[in-house]
This record gives sequence, structure tokens and C-alpha cells, in this order.
Amino acid sequence: MRTGSCNCGGVRFEIAGEMPAASVCHCGQCRRQSGHVWASTHVPDDQLTLTAQEGLRWYRSSDRAQRGFCGTCGSFLFWKAEGEAATSIAMGALDAPTGLHLARHIFVADKGDYYDITDDLPRRAQ
Repeated sequence: MRTGSCNCGGVRFEIAGEMPAASVCHCGQCRRQSGHVWASTHVPDDQLTLTAQEGLRWYRSSDRAQRGFCGTCGSFLFWKAEGEAATSIAMGALDAPTGLHLARHIFVADKGDYYDITDDLPRRAQ
């Protein structure tokens, strides 16, 4: 069982089961929402339990997905594709130790011009 929360604790969650290694997203929406890049893993919805959700708000960022955040402290926590039964979870919201690692970079064609990707992880343009 893994746990996590937003910065103020108004949104807390538990995850049962295994989580895959994380992806680092460089798309413009993730950079704007998070302030830089966004690293996340994902789990089937039946393995994610919200134990506190009074602060949880959802923002429909496109016709394809919505983003979950805490309306009190502003922490960016979740990304959910329309019609999928899984939720992406911010690596920074997970309590340590996570036991996970970064596996890949995605949307690198959209990365910011102010940084370089210097590791050897696989990269996907989109």
C-alpha cells in the first residue's frame, strides 16, 4: 500500500497494487500546470482510494483529459484521460519511499527551451 497527498493534506489517497515506473511529460499543458515538467505513474481506478477529498477539484484541460488538483493549496495531483479506467498520479505527491524510478520522457518535441534533457532514458516526441 502506498500513500500520498497534496501539500495541505486536503486531498489524500492510497494505492493498492503495483505502479509502473514514471514518465516525465514535457508538454506545454503539464509545464504550465506544474511550473516545469510533470513526472507521473498511473494505476487502475479500482486501486486508487481517496481518503480525503474535500479539496479535490477537476479542470477539463482538453476534450481528451482532465487534471485533478487541490483547490486549497493548488497541488497538481492527477491526470485522467476521458473514458479510461486509470488515473495518472504525480510522483511528487507520493509519500517516500516510493520504490519507483523514472522510465521515459514523453512529449519531448514540446519541451521548454530553457533546459536540456541530459539523461539516457528513452524519449518519445509526442
